[in-house]
Amino acid sequence: MKIISAPEHQVVESPAVLAVTNDIDPRTLDLQGVTRIDLKFPKFTDGRAYSQAFLLRRRLGFEGELRATGEVLIDQLVQMQRTGFDVAVLREGVDASAAQRQFDRFAGFYQGSAVDTQPQFSKSSSKNM
Repeated sequence: MKIISAPEHQVVESPAVLAVTNDIDPRTLDLQGVTRIDLKFPKFTDGRAYSQAFLLRRRLGFEGELRATGEVLIDQLVQMQRTGFDVAVLREGVDASAAQRQFDRFAGFYQGSAVDTQPQFSKSSSKNM
């Protein structure tokens, strides 16, 4: 997952880039020609953008960039990655250098995710049966 700071984030006005608020149903979007979707977290406690990302990746098959914007904090990054986000724009004042430590803490998961649907147990090679 790519991490960028708020000043690095550029709002792009283009038919290929959609900025979606968290009250919009992704199934209603016309994704033809769209290469990037910015999903908004209006506050830390509002997680509807996680569901939007999951729907876009798993059910709608969106393969472009999903970017988390708004009130994005470091402790949300792992869940963002697991639900399908490619890029996270950290909110103003959050130190991006600490982001990698968050990923290092959680090196693996038993369950599948929106990106890697296969659960851990099915990836293991069978041992002397």
